[in-house]
Amino acid sequence: MINCLSATTVHYDNGYEDEYMIQEEEWDRDMLLDPAWEQQQRKTFTAWCNSHLRKAGVQIENIEEDFRNGLKLMLLLEVISGERLPKPDRGKMRFHKIANVNKALDFITSKGVKLVSIGAEEIVDGNVKMTLGMIWTIILRFAIQDISVEETSAKEGLLLWCQRKTAPYRNVNVQNFHVSWKDGLAFCALIHRHRPDLLDYSKLNKDDPLGNLNLAFDIAEKHLDIPKMLDAEDIINTPKPDERAIMTYVSCFYHAFAGAEQVAETAANRICKVLGVNQENEKLMEEYERLASELLEWIRRTTPWLENRTPEKTMAEMQRKLEDFRDYRRQHKPPKVQEKCQLEINFNTLQTKLRISNRPAFMPSEGKMVSDIASAWQGLEQAEKGYEEWLLTEIRRLERVDHLAEKFRQKATNHENWASGKELFLSQKDYETATLTEIRALLRKHEAFESDLAAHQDRVEQIAAIAQELNELDYHDVAAVNQRCQSICDLWDKLGTLTQKRREALERTEKLLETIDQLFLEFAKRSAPFNNWMEGAMEDLQDMFIVHTIEEVQSLIAAHEQFKATLPEADSERQAILGIHNEVQKISQSYGIKASFINPYSTITTEELLNKWEKVKKLVPQRDSALQEEMARQHAHERLRRQFAAQANLIGPWIQTRMEEIGRCSLEIGGTLEDQMTQLKQIEHVIVAYKPNIDKLEGDHQLIQESLVFDNKHTNYTMEHIRVGWELLLTTIARTINEIETQILTRDAKGISQQQMNEFRSSFNHFDRKKNGAMETDDFRACLISMGYDLVRSFTVEFARIMMLVDPNATGIVSFQSFIDFMTRETADTDTAEQVVASFRILAADKPYILVEELRRELPPEQAEYCIMRMPPYAGHGAPPGALDYTAFSTALYGESDL
Repeated sequence: MINCLSATTVHYDNGYEDEYMIQEEEWDRDMLLDPAWEQQQRKTFTAWCNSHLRKAGVQIENIEEDFRNGLKLMLLLEVISGERLPKPDRGKMRFHKIANVNKALDFITSKGVKLVSIGAEEIVDGNVKMTLGMIWTIILRFAIQDISVEETSAKEGLLLWCQRKTAPYRNVNVQNFHVSWKDGLAFCALIHRHRPDLLDYSKLNKDDPLGNLNLAFDIAEKHLDIPKMLDAEDIINTPKPDERAIMTYVSCFYHAFAGAEQVAETAANRICKVLGVNQENEKLMEEYERLASELLEWIRRTTPWLENRTPEKTMAEMQRKLEDFRDYRRQHKPPKVQEKCQLEINFNTLQTKLRISNRPAFMPSEGKMVSDIASAWQGLEQAEKGYEEWLLTEIRRLERVDHLAEKFRQKATNHENWASGKELFLSQKDYETATLTEIRALLRKHEAFESDLAAHQDRVEQIAAIAQELNELDYHDVAAVNQRCQSICDLWDKLGTLTQKRREALERTEKLLETIDQLFLEFAKRSAPFNNWMEGAMEDLQDMFIVHTIEEVQSLIAAHEQFKATLPEADSERQAILGIHNEVQKISQSYGIKASFINPYSTITTEELLNKWEKVKKLVPQRDSALQEEMARQHAHERLRRQFAAQANLIGPWIQTRMEEIGRCSLEIGGTLEDQMTQLKQIEHVIVAYKPNIDKLEGDHQLIQESLVFDNKHTNYTMEHIRVGWELLLTTIARTINEIETQILTRDAKGISQQQMNEFRSSFNHFDRKKNGAMETDDFRACLISMGYDLVRSFTVEFARIMMLVDPNATGIVSFQSFIDFMTRETADTDTAEQVVASFRILAADKPYILVEELRRELPPEQAEYCIMRMPPYAGHGAPPGALDYTAFSTALYGESDL
């Protein structure tokens, strides 16, 4: 039997009392009822009361007479409330009846209802209006007030329920509880919506209200245990049927269908939950595929660039390459590191959600597995490894090459300037027409030239050596260097040959030479090497230098100081040479010699010697200044080294300490997973806040590289070490947080307690012999035995089954996540395909198939369309066109079919 109301006791606060007051003031404002309404209320309220009183084996015939003594009124309240009222007075006097009615009214009042203008005396006196008002108050409180739809209550809630249930039916538009029900279609729609087997709504006629009403009332009484509370003729013949009578009758339909409706709603909720999980997982899969494709494409574009080791020809071009690489490390790669880490986290989270929801594991498209991305990333880092070192080595080579090329040009230019005209000089045959004195002078002059020629031998060898080194360093314009060097060497050989020939010619006529002024000859012999020494000194004082350490600068300074120490001796030689010239002038003046004061044996003049000496003295302090500037630069480089080392020596251990903290936190057992998550979040906050230190170190490292500082003895940490450690730290904290989130997700979804999670962690840590986050097969077997599994023999069928679950790829190791998944499967319950099939069967009214209109009626639009798009047609016999196979669809959700 289906009750017309719930017997559950409900307590109401002052808000409900106010609502009652508003309703009663509105509905009871006019105590005078229309005769037709009074008739409808008499019949409806009497039937309603009898539907409950019959449970106690009694009934009423006349509603105003049968409640006068209060006994049946108290009995009615006990039946509908499920509570005991005070013991009634058994006397037949008027005051006994008033006392019993007051007990009933007091009980009604105790339920939060304020009775307006209703007193016990009127009920005892048989006042029809008061009696109907009291019964209506009881109906309102116990049959209607508990109805709630979308936070509405009472009349509005019941009306909204009717509107929703009848919305799909043609010719039905429920707007009130009077004229909307006159044609009977609304009653028939309510019945067909919940019991379509009881009537065929498509055959009903709006123009036959009497037939429609009688059909609905008969079916309700016969099949739904709802007594006939209204007469079809009364409703049709009344312009506006009584609202209270209609509401009372409709509330019985609500209570009759509430139980079955709740079952269908539960089934629909289960289906919506399962479909929601599937839709969310599909979105995660699509997002993974998109991110994986983008990351792999970036790796495919970037790797060839890092593998390209083609050197550029100039320093500027190589430095641009180095700056491009720095931009890659600072701007382009870090976001991709985060994307790769996030991709792995999303993949693990998705797999965990699939396992928790008892779905098959996600298999990405070919080439987009996590292992594929890891392999591609490894190839990227392999290409990246050594690229920066190659760039710096190449820059250092180009720096050396540019220095040598400039040095070659200077020395070659100096030598070519010296050799200019020498070929013509050595080729002339002036000795053929010279006098004996002139021939002897030419011979002496030639000897001086040979001395000068020998002094230039080292310079030619230096030029050739520099050209050879430029060849070995692959100088970009080495052909021009070789050509120029070859030209110098050819000229040198030719000068040597011409010198030898000229000497032979002069020596053949040596017998014609007379003794010439020994002072001029002495001057020539001493001035030539001294002049050559000054030229070499000027070259050395102007020579460029490349150093990389303070020690190298100090070595140059020491060499320069040694050179300065030789200046007094050189000055003495200069004065001696000038003394020879002065002696020539003295002899010439003393003996009245009229010969020219031009030394016939030397092209070097005293003015030239004086000018060059002054230039040497001027270049010495300039060299001092240049060396001191270089010393200051090297000190600045040393400060940069120490500054970098000071930070790196702090950052390196700091990163290691944070890694150890993360490791300890992930292995802690005592607290909850939320405590571990809090600790990890705090560590993550500290790590994020530490990022400016890494950026500052990057800035210092860039200054060092821009200064071309290539080594640092003050620290064992390179920038590459710090970068790798920092990226590993970011990846580790993100992965560890994701692992804890996954454990929380698994724990909550599977109903695993924190104590169980701690026990799982403790067991895993104990048998993780190598402390690397994984158990080997024998250790896992020992762990299972310690937890009570019967695995006496080495390899049992049961153990083989378990290994297939925890290690499907036969790697020989069991990760912590696999271990947790196995233990939660052993200890928790999840939704199954069978449960989803059962839920669909409820919505389909126990049919083996479901119709499109049923899905759209029972499920939200998004979930309904999701099912319609994916459900295959039902292939069984006896199904109407368009029937769908919910069984195949449900098993496919859980990977149990190929759908």
